[in-house]
Amino acid sequence: MNCHCVQEMLNIPDNKEVIALVGNPNVGKSVIFNKLTGRYVEVSNYPSTTVDVNYGFYKDYVIVDTPGVYGISSFNDEEIVTRDIVLNTQKIINVVDSVHLDRDLFLTQQLIDYQKEVIVVLNMFDEIEKNDIKIDIEKLKDILGVEVIATSASRGEGIDKLKEAIDKNLFKKGKSTPNLEKILESERKKFSWGSLAEAENVFSSSVSELQEKIYALRRSYVDEIFNKTVKFDTRKLEFKNKLSQVLINPVTGIPILIFTLYVMYYFMGVLVAQRLVDFTMNTVMGEYYLGFIKGIVKKFVSNAFLEKIIIGNYGMLSMFPIIFLGLLFPLVVAFHLFMSILEDSGYLPRIAALVDRVFNKIGLNGRAIIPIILGFGCVTMATITTRILGSKRERLITMFLLGLTIPCSAQLGIISGLISRLGFEYLVAYILIIGSIFGIVGMILNKILKGESTSLFIDLPTLRFPQPTNVLKKTYYKSKGFLIEAFPIFVMATLVLGILDATNLLHVIENFAQPVITGFLKLPKQITEVFILSIIRRDYGAAGLVTIPTTKGQMFVALVTTTLFVPCITSFAMMTKENGLKYSGFVWVSSAVIAILVGGVLAHIVL
Repeated sequence: MNCHCVQEMLNIPDNKEVIALVGNPNVGKSVIFNKLTGRYVEVSNYPSTTVDVNYGFYKDYVIVDTPGVYGISSFNDEEIVTRDIVLNTQKIINVVDSVHLDRDLFLTQQLIDYQKEVIVVLNMFDEIEKNDIKIDIEKLKDILGVEVIATSASRGEGIDKLKEAIDKNLFKKGKSTPNLEKILESERKKFSWGSLAEAENVFSSSVSELQEKIYALRRSYVDEIFNKTVKFDTRKLEFKNKLSQVLINPVTGIPILIFTLYVMYYFMGVLVAQRLVDFTMNTVMGEYYLGFIKGIVKKFVSNAFLEKIIIGNYGMLSMFPIIFLGLLFPLVVAFHLFMSILEDSGYLPRIAALVDRVFNKIGLNGRAIIPIILGFGCVTMATITTRILGSKRERLITMFLLGLTIPCSAQLGIISGLISRLGFEYLVAYILIIGSIFGIVGMILNKILKGESTSLFIDLPTLRFPQPTNVLKKTYYKSKGFLIEAFPIFVMATLVLGILDATNLLHVIENFAQPVITGFLKLPKQITEVFILSIIRRDYGAAGLVTIPTTKGQMFVALVTTTLFVPCITSFAMMTKENGLKYSGFVWVSSAVIAILVGGVLAHIVL
């Protein structure tokens, strides 16, 4: 075994020994990593993958934060990266969730079976009291044969003990799974980490009979360890487990999901998009602010061209602040507030489990629901999170569907507000059309792209009441992120549109696009401005619909067409970064063609 392999693979300094942080997803590895290494973090892209690996320094060691996995195997890029780092590193800090020892100890025992020198960290130890769980740490140490340290990393508790254990080099090889050696001998293999890796097929995604036999043996032993070291009040966990089953069972879970989406629509579309925005956009910004700013500007600016750029219909100090602050920002805050509540309760991973079978029809597994849901917040951010999917094929399908059918948070709020004014039948028709396009395009991509779907392996965290502090913090940081990211793009878009308007070029473009806009789509020619803005920001384009007079049918056609229209400029840039210009260009052109075709057909049916 050559520890320098890890340094070479990650291109990190080779004069320090490596300690790998290894654990299941969402067990707090990154928090412990930050506590050990401080703020200075390096990022290395793992060769031949899209996986980034963080590393930092603690005294004479390089600490490598590996992707979260449930076992040493090769079913996706994250597992391959963690497998390679683990097999080429001798010292391991194994982080486990104290509330889910029955699940997490499987990886712990596998690391011990591979004869690694291990320190086990029982993280989130503060949660076990809330769940009436008692862990006999001394007995656990004795059975595993390695050092065990309790921490609550988010509070900084236990970190000093962990540092002390590293300083004293308390890493140990533990006690391997009983009878594992006999199984290997029955296959004429000597007990070593190499023969075990071969027996468990860790370099292949296939499953063998011997692998299943070793898995069953280790699983049985871990259950035995758990029963000997953990005591808990079964009534609380039984209730949460039953509730969890209700949420992921299609018979009960689908009606609950539909109800949840309806509550979201009512909150976003009626309470916020209509009542709150009516006050912030029309009263605060439209009456008080606009009257005030126009009075000031007219005193100092006499040039008609400049006045149009500053306070005209598309002015920097007229349209921009009214749309950005009066309309979009309240919608973004409301959306992130609702999503933070769902996220903190532990409901989102259960939605993934619920839709898994349906997503298999379009070449995805239930895990893809996470970037899809995040896309309702920001498609650009969701494009990055497609890295959690198991294969490049799944990422290509998901990115295409994100760019084509998923409106971002502010756009969704505007759509909800406008469509609620049209009537419930329009809402149902809108969902059916966009949902059908999502399914049909997904199935076509599933047919034409080579490969198969990976299986769903997802962590189901314990259900809990959302913590107000967590919800408010997430809402604050995500809304702040929207302001920082969108502000310069909105300024640029407004300036471009203002100049086009002031130089009369906007009318030239409108006239040029008339055969498509007024002829094929049967929409007012001012909708051209909406499409121009949508290329820069979809939500900014959708906001333009608010001020254009239309019939009910025209508004419906415009909403469907702009929803399917091209990805915004930042999403396009992110898709290019992830998969190249050829792919993002294909998504852009395909989206424009599909949007115009669907909108045109719809216009000739309803208008």
